Amino acid sequence: MPADSQPSVTIIDYGAGNLRSVAKAVESLGHSPLVTNEPAHVERARRLILPGVGAAADTMSSLERLGLVEPIIRYIDSGRPFFGVCLGLQVLLDGSEEGGWQQCLGVIPGRVRLLPPGRKVPHMGWNQVSQAISHPLFAGIPDDTNFYFVHSYYADPTDPATIAGRTEYGVIFPSMLVRDNVVATQFHPEKSSDLGLRLYLNFLSWQP
Repeated sequence: MPADSQPSVTIIDYGAGNLRSVAKAVESLGHSPLVTNEPAHVERARRLILPGVGAAADTMSSLERLGLVEPIIRYIDSGRPFFGVCLGLQVLLDGSEEGGWQQCLGVIPGRVRLLPPGRKVPHMGWNQVSQAISHPLFAGIPDDTNFYFVHSYYADPTDPATIAGRTEYGVIFPSMLVRDNVVATQFHPEKSSDLGLRLYLNFLSWQP
């Protein structure tokens, strides 16, 4: 595909269960995303979304099998906009404690931990996101908006400055991370009604 015909947004297809709903959300905003598992398409993307549900080990295994790990890292290093969703957030960290230990992409220093005992796991349903910083992706989205979550593990980044949003569920955990050209949400914008779509819309016009 010639560079000048590259679509406005590319969604990585490694078999994630929420892939189709992410693509439909982007399509509803007037874009025609390229859904692909081709490393060359990932490297040439203008904007890149990494969806995800399930287990970190399965996600990393699929990304490695498809030859997508290095292209994703090179893409992020290029400074172009990147959006990780749910597991797509968690695999950005150094590793996950799920299943003992799973090495991840190492884009954001830190580790992924199991939600503490005392609350039903997985954390499933609507919960508030408290905005920790002012960021273009929050444009038009009120503080403490409810978004939809489905997860059992949470990100614990080394640098608190990467935390853009926080949520309480037995522990106050980072529900949105930002680092330079990278944004990622533990919640699912594609399942979060109009304000979830607004988050994607903000990403699609964001210039880091």
